[in-house]
Amino acid sequence: MGSNLSRLTAAAVMSLTASSCGGPTELPKGANATGVPSVTPSAPPAELVPAAETAAPAASAAAVSATPASEAKPKSPCPEDMAFVDTTYCPDVELECLKKEHNKPNKIIICHEFAEQAQKCKTELRRQRYCIDKYEYPNKEGAHPPVMVDWYDSLEMCQEQGKRLCWESEWVAACEGPKKTPFPYGYKRDPKTCNIDNPWYQPVLKNIYSREAWIQDQELFRLDQSVSSGEMPGCVSGFGVHDQTGNVDEWVNAEKNYEKSKWAGLKGGAWGHVRNACRPMTVSHEPEFTYYFVSFRCCADAAPDPAADADPTLWRPPPQPTPKKHGAFSKGWTPKTRAPHQPTVSKP
Repeated sequence: MGSNLSRLTAAAVMSLTASSCGGPTELPKGANATGVPSVTPSAPPAELVPAAETAAPAASAAAVSATPASEAKPKSPCPEDMAFVDTTYCPDVELECLKKEHNKPNKIIICHEFAEQAQKCKTELRRQRYCIDKYEYPNKEGAHPPVMVDWYDSLEMCQEQGKRLCWESEWVAACEGPKKTPFPYGYKRDPKTCNIDNPWYQPVLKNIYSREAWIQDQELFRLDQSVSSGEMPGCVSGFGVHDQTGNVDEWVNAEKNYEKSKWAGLKGGAWGHVRNACRPMTVSHEPEFTYYFVSFRCCADAAPDPAADADPTLWRPPPQPTPKKHGAFSKGWTPKTRAPHQPTVSKP
């Protein structure tokens, strides 16, 4: 009897081991309505549920062990090349900076180190659930993000993929990760982790905006200090989103209108010595602005989930703004070979 029980217990353990190897917004005009896969309903993220409710009963483990791995793993609410974010977000947060620097040329305050403490939210938390590209456009590891694109160009290229531009809070929530850190990698600014703090080279504006392609190409190549997507593997948030701070500035939808940038903003900073943190946003440029370090990434609504839609704290983003561009659309500029001032990334 005892030996039979032992054999049954061993078999159950082997079976268990083997098995363990907010609502949608309107799609932008021209978007592919089938760009986001369907998904079976899922529970809110663990951070939104009291700890006592997240512990699974011991009896359920045996039930899971009997389910094939292909069925046990839920289908993602996002396309494979996008990260699924389901988290809480604070619209008005108080952060304590321990080491500040006044950057006179840019008239900004750069924080080098934040206090390692929980965020102090000065308003109500809200739930955000959406998809975001893992990399800057074209969202492929090893590819190079295009620069010299304005907000309109960025939206157009996202819509071609059945996506949209990210709202500023979506960009921030993906950057801060589940642990809500001010940098995607933690609390201290680190130029060895993300592509920041590179030397400044004086741009020749007439060449940057020259109508002669060879003149513009030569100047952009001279100035380029970007790296390929994912080239700095440590520059990734807790949600698996790469290169958000540094490398290139990224266009987003602003959640209120500004005098100059109107409905648009730039997030992340570029490869230079600027703020390069999750929260700051530049609103001093018009949506038509293009520059040698300005690019973007895309977002999309996650597949609907009835349980999430019933959550009263779920934030439903406004429809994607779609103002018309005056002039031709541009795919931007990317270097054909490695530029002379591009940083050399040491492999771990």
